[in-house]
Amino acid sequence: MMEKSLDPAPKSPASARCFLHPEREAAALCLSCSRTFCRECVTEHEGRVLCSRCMVKGREKAGARRRFLSWAGPAFLGSSGLLFAWIFFYYLGLALARIPAAWHPGG
Repeated sequence: MMEKSLDPAPKSPASARCFLHPEREAAALCLSCSRTFCRECVTEHEGRVLCSRCMVKGREKAGARRRFLSWAGPAFLGSSGLLFAWIFFYYLGLALARIPAAWHPGG
């Protein structure tokens, strides 16, 4: 198997070759990794030309963000609810403690 160089895009546009297929002429430049690729190796996503590797990296980052938000939202809401309940019952207890004993029937 032919070893691929990790060099970014070649210096002159005339000699630009696909990073994954060196026998093919490059047709596009990946805006994320700055490597040149043939038409089969790139795709347009949200107005940007990206190679498949950068596309996967972008999905992994979005997935990690989504996984974080999947537990952070409920954890925040749960802790906020507990805090609200604690404050409510704390002040309710203070208010009940301030009621004079003479106000209670039979007291």
